[in-house]
Amino acid sequence: MAINKILISQRAPLKDAPYTALKEKYGVDITFRQFFLVEPLTSREFRSQRINILDYTAIVFSSRHAIDAFYGLCEELRVKVPETMKYFCTTEAVAMYLQKHIVYRKRKIFFGDGTPESIVAQIGTKHKGEKFLVTQSDSTSSTSLTRLFDAQGIDYKPAVFIKSVPQDLKDMDLKEYDMIVFYNPSDVQSLFVNFPDFEQGDIKFVSFGKSIVKAMGEAGLSIEVQAPTPEAPSVARAIELYLQQQK
Repeated sequence: MAINKILISQRAPLKDAPYTALKEKYGVDITFRQFFLVEPLTSREFRSQRINILDYTAIVFSSRHAIDAFYGLCEELRVKVPETMKYFCTTEAVAMYLQKHIVYRKRKIFFGDGTPESIVAQIGTKHKGEKFLVTQSDSTSSTSLTRLFDAQGIDYKPAVFIKSVPQDLKDMDLKEYDMIVFYNPSDVQSLFVNFPDFEQGDIKFVSFGKSIVKAMGEAGLSIEVQAPTPEAPSVARAIELYLQQQK
């Protein structure tokens, strides 16, 4: 089956040159549409986890959304984060975002290279005695990181600070699309919230990232293309390689 219309479950990127090139080279039509939005938990939702932020001496951040949600909840709950709090971030970009809320140079901030192993390396033996609060969303867990924490005997508690909210997609006819790209388990959730009787039929699905593969399998969705791979580090490249093979 020829691929003519592609749906990507994210908002359009600021730099869409790779997708423009796909349109020009293969004559495909590409639509961007967010399947869900990330929102902070309400104070009531957070309190249901029975977590006292001040019981912890270090916090792990993996996203900017989590940082905003954390400080928003602290303000709402009237929690004053002590200057002694240590911050461990998955990447330098996430760490730098802390400047929106704190004076960066006055705090103890550490960052990794995007892998769980790099966070554990930053903790090392020097910070192993801290009590860690590991921030996460309701749709993605920190299992790979917490397994390493368990192996190292690190004291931690996972805490949900952000949630995924399905968007209203009922104005769309998914049967118009030959290919759909998913990134997050929340994409699958939103799909079936909007279209409870959805059947894949001839639609080709592209998955990007490891977390989405399991969710799609459990939902009975067949994956035609998986990325990233060494040959296809991006969605645009994965689609291009697939279209080349279909010619």
